[in-house]
Amino acid sequence: MSQRPNPQISSRKHPKQARASELVAAVLDAAVQVLRTEGAARFTTARVAERAGVSVGSLYQYFPNKAAILFRLQADEWRQTSELLNGILTDRARPPLERLRRLTHAFLRSECDEAEVRMALGDAAPLYRDAPEANEIRAGSSQIIRVFIREALPCADSQTVELVADLIEATLTQVGSSFSEKPQSDETIGRYADAMADMFAAYLEKSSNEGPGCTTAMAAFGNGDVSVE
Repeated sequence: MSQRPNPQISSRKHPKQARASELVAAVLDAAVQVLRTEGAARFTTARVAERAGVSVGSLYQYFPNKAAILFRLQADEWRQTSELLNGILTDRARPPLERLRRLTHAFLRSECDEAEVRMALGDAAPLYRDAPEANEIRAGSSQIIRVFIREALPCADSQTVELVADLIEATLTQVGSSFSEKPQSDETIGRYADAMADMFAAYLEKSSNEGPGCTTAMAAFGNGDVSVE
């Protein structure tokens, strides 16, 4: 049986004038509102166009179908996550464990703040999750984490770096997703993030001590016991 091809998810064209940019922004804002109120199952281009106050024809100039709109929202969220990762993990003025703790706090808080839309986008993921465009964007965040782990574990071999990076990324993603499924207080988010950061610190320390010549590698880490604003 032949596989059903993925729908086109790339935008038809990019706005070049202010008026066109405003139209696209209105469509994306309306799309978020429709997701919040209707969910992915009832998300249609007609509902988005109506909420944005534009014609369906104007919407189709930039988005060929609802999958393209949903993917744009998801891609923007992924890019924001990459910027968060990059801004925290590349701050070499702070020791690695402090950076990782700050990232854990910021990531969990972001997941909770955007939980409603993120869960709706998750329901729509089958429309675009296997598309090359989606894989390319997700790969950017993974690479940021791998570069950080390579810095944090300078004596580790490539296989260990890949394993540690994959496990930390998967844990952040999966735990963040499940943790944010219901509202959480700031205090609870802070306690949960600290517990995760402690777990990551212990795992990194164990990994740093496994390679030859790495028994003192954690000395440069800092203890990661910092206050997070």
